[in-house]
Amino acid sequence: MKRRKRKPQQRKKAEAPAPPTAAEAAEAAPSRRQFLGKLRNGGIAALVVGGGGWVVVKDVQATMREHDLTRIGNGTPAVVQIHDPECSKCVALQREARDALCEIGEAKLQFLVANIRTEKGSALASAHGVAHVTLLLFDAEGKRRDILVGPRGSEELNNAFLGHLARYGKGS
Repeated sequence: MKRRKRKPQQRKKAEAPAPPTAAEAAEAAPSRRQFLGKLRNGGIAALVVGGGGWVVVKDVQATMREHDLTRIGNGTPAVVQIHDPECSKCVALQREARDALCEIGEAKLQFLVANIRTEKGSALASAHGVAHVTLLLFDAEGKRRDILVGPRGSEELNNAFLGHLARYGKGS
């Protein structure tokens, strides 16, 4: 296949753009309606981003509260999960426990997480002689009353938690 020789292209001299006419300038400038639309959309975006930020802050605060093991024995019975965040069974147990506790309420039974990858979580697990995928049930004074080992469904956990509250809850 033969190559064709191309003719060199001649470059045109760049012409300076003509100044816009008054009509073109009016079209280029945003109208009041366009400006108000952008202002509205910016306000909505600020609310969405700001509202999302508030949700993240609330989630972080709830997580910090769950990991505060000093709350054991504060006058409210507690369920403490011995938890490894990299263990799929632990994550599933945590989800089921939270579902079961939603029906009971934090005021009656608090849910705490002892992460075995932290010093305090590991110390608590060692003190009670348990491994991860375990729930420890404490009375209001902080005395361990029961141990639930292994994955369980939310219904089974709900029944166990209600029984624990009946025996060791506030006012018992």
